[in-house]
Amino acid sequence: MLRYKPGDDVGPLEFWPFDSPQSDYVITRGAPETYGRLDAGGPGHTTRYGIWRCTKGAFECTEQGDELMTVLSGRCRLIQNDTGQIIELGPGDSLFVHDGKRVTWDVSEDITKVFFGHKSGGY
Repeated sequence: MLRYKPGDDVGPLEFWPFDSPQSDYVITRGAPETYGRLDAGGPGHTTRYGIWRCTKGAFECTEQGDELMTVLSGRCRLIQNDTGQIIELGPGDSLFVHDGKRVTWDVSEDITKVFFGHKSGGY
């Protein structure tokens, strides 16, 4: 069992470059970098969960998998590109994002989240 709460040290994370063709990343502000760790699941699996961190900046992407996330630290605005809806996220906030949604992550403070994802055909 994993237990994380806002402000916890999440341990070591690996650099995750913005290089997935399926996600079609577009950097729109600054030079954000992402880091993460899968605690379960991965390629070929239909579910996965782990930790993700992003430094300040903004980028667009197409979400890969349905995902429930909870922010542990930092702040961002997640913009639903199809509707323009803006969701402010900070420590303790949770959000569900649907597979295939085009969103903009506007990260104002380095953000760390725990996530659980599901993709019917596998990741």
